Amino acid sequence: MIPYLAALLALALPALVIVAAVKDLTSYTIPNWISLALAAAFLPAAFAAGLPLGQIGLHLGVGLGALALGMGLFALRVIGGGDAKLMAGAALWLGSSALLPFVLTTVMVGGALSLGLITLRAPLLRPLVVLGPSWFVRLAEPKEGAPYGLAIAAGALVAFPHSPFLAPLAAL
Repeated sequence: MIPYLAALLALALPALVIVAAVKDLTSYTIPNWISLALAAAFLPAAFAAGLPLGQIGLHLGVGLGALALGMGLFALRVIGGGDAKLMAGAALWLGSSALLPFVLTTVMVGGALSLGLITLRAPLLRPLVVLGPSWFVRLAEPKEGAPYGLAIAAGALVAFPHSPFLAPLAAL
């Protein structure tokens, strides 16, 4: 029973970051319940996966560090509040072992997202954009920001195999 519970709990990270990415893409918001669910599911998932207390403490430290960084970026108006909380929630799960792939992928996908939005917002393409759904039309608005939750989710998904939470899934 425990291996199945550990595997089920381990799926919380990928499931929640995917929901966050879709919400951010379609509404430019990441609901607080997603970040709260990530935080609430971490300890049960960590215990079910058999993480030692020292490693759990390290994960908590990485999550708090990411929250502090996210708050700073939010204060500078670089990212939104939902992005900062999602980044902290994902970092909490990923810990130090997956931090580098998380950061590198998030930055690269964020850059690609920015280039894509610049292209989409070009005057030549704007007349074609109005044919799409309302959320897509909003993406093309020149004064809109970027749904950076997409980049954070991509970073978390790429880094997930480097975290200790893949082992319960691989054991099935």
